[in-house]
Amino acid sequence: MSASELSELAEEEERRRKRAPWGVIALVLLTGLALIRNGSGEFDIGPPQPASAAAADSSTTAGAFGRTPAPLPFALVDRVRIPAIQVDAPVMPVGLDADGWVGAPPPEDPNLAGWFTGAVSPGEKGTAVIVGHVDNKLGPAVFYGLGALKKGNRIEVRRQDGKTAVFEIYGIEVFAKNDFPGDRVYASKGAPELRVITCGGGFSKQNGYDGNVVVFARLAEVR
Repeated sequence: MSASELSELAEEEERRRKRAPWGVIALVLLTGLALIRNGSGEFDIGPPQPASAAAADSSTTAGAFGRTPAPLPFALVDRVRIPAIQVDAPVMPVGLDADGWVGAPPPEDPNLAGWFTGAVSPGEKGTAVIVGHVDNKLGPAVFYGLGALKKGNRIEVRRQDGKTAVFEIYGIEVFAKNDFPGDRVYASKGAPELRVITCGGGFSKQNGYDGNVVVFARLAEVR
């Protein structure tokens, strides 16, 4: 993609978010629908699941993390790194698919994540969303280890403006897809936040995974 095409994409995303920054995802996500479709689960050992002690504390505030960096302006996303689980993956933009679900990256590429362009970009004020597959038919994919993360681990998101937004994790939970707490997961907390989401929970060949693993993180540093 050329520089001019990237610029046009960024301008169009900015115009669309200003017109209705939450209108689309409020309809689709806050009703409790699953974020991404099921993974394959077609291998012997399932992905790690979050411990109950890793749940986000509802009383956690921005002040609990010390001084929160100032929000960043809009920028396209380049890569996501999660050192604790050896994730270092390129990020592609994703929107809504024809069925009204948030799109996911092509499952054929196991090391590829998606940034949902209907929300803010990572580092902006509000809640940014990055998604990825837990597995494909060949085995583990980019966010297979998401459930093994712990509070205090960090997620680094490299933006195409040259800045890296570093987020500190304050919760990891798994939610049933038929009872997904959309408002709690996606609503703005008044500070730059990030959600990283993949499939999880129980698995059946007929229905796939019955839940989503959600990582809650807040901006801690800008490089």
